[in-house]
Amino acid sequence: MRRKLAAGNWKMNGTGAALAEVQALARAHPSPNCDILICPPAPLLHRAAQTVAGTAIAIGAQDCHAEPSGAHTGDTSAEMIMDAGAQHVILGHSERRADHHETSEMVRAKARAAMQAGLSAIVCLGETLAQREAANTLDIIGGQLSESVPDLATGENLVIAYEPVWAIGTGRVPSPEQIGEVHGFLRARLEARFGAGVGRSVRLLYGGSVKGDNAAEIFAVPNVDGALVGGASLTAADFSPIVAALDDSA
Repeated sequence: MRRKLAAGNWKMNGTGAALAEVQALARAHPSPNCDILICPPAPLLHRAAQTVAGTAIAIGAQDCHAEPSGAHTGDTSAEMIMDAGAQHVILGHSERRADHHETSEMVRAKARAAMQAGLSAIVCLGETLAQREAANTLDIIGGQLSESVPDLATGENLVIAYEPVWAIGTGRVPSPEQIGEVHGFLRARLEARFGAGVGRSVRLLYGGSVKGDNAAEIFAVPNVDGALVGGASLTAADFSPIVAALDDSA
């Protein structure tokens, strides 16, 4: 059985004071039936890891470099993320693909580095509105999956997050049928590439305008093993109902 995962991506938001929200979330869910993950900005990783020590919440980063060390000013290696106390890292988010011109090949190299360092890589995939309207969604998603995921992936070191670009922060959410089509496609592709054992053990998250009032409907879709949540993960009040909905579906 795949254990459900509620992951929060804080993006470039939060200072030390925001860690009070993580404490509140931990108090609200002392023994959840699902995994809870918060991915704060890099300067908060170590303090966040200390904050969640002894709780049910894990910490992740939002990016890593493909190399373990070197002359890469401003970057952070997977080993540094592990040393800070995190266990996961988000890679290939559409904002990084767009803002930093990251290709799927670059994401694959980062995912390989993360896995080799002992991190779980949350690899993001998603189509634009133009690609969706041109009926190219599965071609785009399939290409990103093939090119972004390294061969050493397992159910323990890989999570896939389907985040349609047109739904991130817009309030627009695909229909359950659209989400189910993509997640079913991803499951079949993973099984075909890695075999049934690994293919069925990789968790598939949905991300894009997930809120407390639509979470239960999304989590009822087959092959949706949780969510990667942006803005609604910044406060315990907003994220807790999503976690509760996932708990109920577990």
